[in-house]
Amino acid sequence: MTKPSIPKGTRDFGQMEMARRNYIFDTIKSVFSLYGFQQIETPAMENIGTLMGKYGEEGDKLLFRIQNSGEKAALAPEKGLRYDLTVPFARYVVQHREELSFPFKRFQIQPVWRADRPQKGRYREFYQCDVDVIGSDSLIGELELIQIVEEVYRRLGIRVCLHINNRKILAGIAEVIGAPDKMVDITVAIDKLDKIGVEAVNAELVERGLDAEQVDKLQPILNLSGTTADKLAALRTILAQSEIGLKGVDEMEEVFELVNSTLSTSFNSQLSTFNLELDLCLARGLNYYTGAIFEVKALDAQIGSITGGGRYDNLTGIFGLPGVSGVGISFGADRIYDVLTELNLFPPTLQSTTQVLFATFGQDELRYALCWAKELRARDIAVEVYPEPAKMKKQMGYADAKQIPFVAIVGGDEMAQNKVMLKKMATGEQQLVTLDELTRSLND
Repeated sequence: MTKPSIPKGTRDFGQMEMARRNYIFDTIKSVFSLYGFQQIETPAMENIGTLMGKYGEEGDKLLFRIQNSGEKAALAPEKGLRYDLTVPFARYVVQHREELSFPFKRFQIQPVWRADRPQKGRYREFYQCDVDVIGSDSLIGELELIQIVEEVYRRLGIRVCLHINNRKILAGIAEVIGAPDKMVDITVAIDKLDKIGVEAVNAELVERGLDAEQVDKLQPILNLSGTTADKLAALRTILAQSEIGLKGVDEMEEVFELVNSTLSTSFNSQLSTFNLELDLCLARGLNYYTGAIFEVKALDAQIGSITGGGRYDNLTGIFGLPGVSGVGISFGADRIYDVLTELNLFPPTLQSTTQVLFATFGQDELRYALCWAKELRARDIAVEVYPEPAKMKKQMGYADAKQIPFVAIVGGDEMAQNKVMLKKMATGEQQLVTLDELTRSLND
């Protein structure tokens, strides 16, 4: 007999895991909604032509392809599992553009698939929680995403640093070092700086066709330090001959000015748990980014990026709707889960949704309990009835295992008085109560 198993890079989620995941999803959804974003969903599979060529050479290699089957399979377009939610979103916008009001603000929480090598913090099937605004090139979009990141992680209790850069700055750097045609090669290499170090990055740049002089010219930029203002001032000098590079500096200055001008007292009080940093080595490998790019890392856990995104000026153009700018960011729910687990930040009562368990001594008492349970559910109280009058120790053990805070015990004496014996599991305290008294106790 074959031993049951699941594919590498995937996971089962039991009741505790699902309670925790829903805590993450509900927290993120609640923040998205505060900013006027509305939810959509797209299919798990897309036509392969929708996906190919949108993620760069390395991304295309990680696409899961789906073998056609069924009637006329040979004539059907090849399909693939979605690699992210942004490209399907762009396809959705073009396909449904007559139904949408722009700027269109959407969020999407669904799984994606990548044929990656499974390792800690990296899975082949994982959930993304995306939020995008499309149809406006205003940098208010970038500001709102920064505020959303701050608020989500404040609510989750995770200390983070949001790294921000601009692809126009990177394009300007490629220009001034004399390698404008190597923009993609440069970004792919320097995006790995924190993983493989500067020497390995320099070696990869050479492998990708840059000469020694170009690599040397890049070093001061990779090692730029000081405050954000210092870095932007230095960049303005370095990129003086690059129009696109200076445009990127302008955009970054405006984003930081917007952030600083909207800092409230409550936001200031959170600056110890939320840092915003201009990171000139941040590149993000996806080819469709054209402006600001974001990456968020947890400060207290050794794991990769837990949130990332950026601005894309013409992603819809590949589907026939050119010139539509958008900006978005994606929260990696699975990595957030791992961080919350490592740091023991999940609320302890998440698993328990049942407020009271009815425990009974016989069949008559069981029927009595079922009537009470129906009435309590009508009052929006979560109730379970143990399905048989087993030994009381077994029924109490069930309540303990599920972390149910109250047990309503029903015996002949309780039935005669039209009451139940309510036991508080944390203290062992018991009292005889009516239905209304039980309701008040559970709602306190």
